[in-house]
Amino acid sequence: MAESEPKQPAEMVEGDEKNLKYLDFVQVAAIYMVVCFSSVYRYAKENSGPLKPGVRTVEDTVRTVIGPVCDKFYGAPFQLLKFVDHKIDESLRGLDRQVPSQVKRVSIQARAVAYEIQRTGVVDAAMNITKTMYSKYEPTARELYYKYEPVAEQYAVLAWRSLNRLPLFPQVAQIAVPTAAFWSEKYNQVVGSAAEGGYTIALYLPLIPIERIAKVFDESIGEPVVSTNGVAAY
Repeated sequence: MAESEPKQPAEMVEGDEKNLKYLDFVQVAAIYMVVCFSSVYRYAKENSGPLKPGVRTVEDTVRTVIGPVCDKFYGAPFQLLKFVDHKIDESLRGLDRQVPSQVKRVSIQARAVAYEIQRTGVVDAAMNITKTMYSKYEPTARELYYKYEPVAEQYAVLAWRSLNRLPLFPQVAQIAVPTAAFWSEKYNQVVGSAAEGGYTIALYLPLIPIERIAKVFDESIGEPVVSTNGVAAY
């Protein structure tokens, strides 16, 4: 019993040497092809009828001529596969040392997304990912919106007054503004209906503040708006 125990590590090492780490599918495919060819050949041989003696004669001749060559190069294809498999392993290890950690994290996240899609399906996975992104980035987006909204309103009023000085612009605006307001209201209705229907993508679509825009422009009539160079514009 004591003599047989030290042999186990050696047997495990020998078993590991016979296994391919990356190209094992090539070995499996080759074995599968050999088995299929052998089955087809055996079936054709059994149903060759009067040609069966001739087939056996050819088999004996081929075995006599090709047998020594096969014995000489027996195991060479596996050794070649093993060599290529070892080179692939070395290349991947070197690449793993050189790839930045950020890229590795992206790769891990991509695999996690792929696993999530495989587990729950494309639609459910997309909904889960969208909800996660919304809960993560929505507070930051909302903070930026409230921070820069007054500045955007000021520049919008300034630009509107500057455009009103152009020839024919007020006449064109009388036609364009009601049309824009109509389609803005339609857009808000569609987004609201989508949000009520449970479509997560609607959470990313902001509503157009039509009443607020109208109020800002009404209050700004007759009041000077100071531009960035300090000059008041009316």
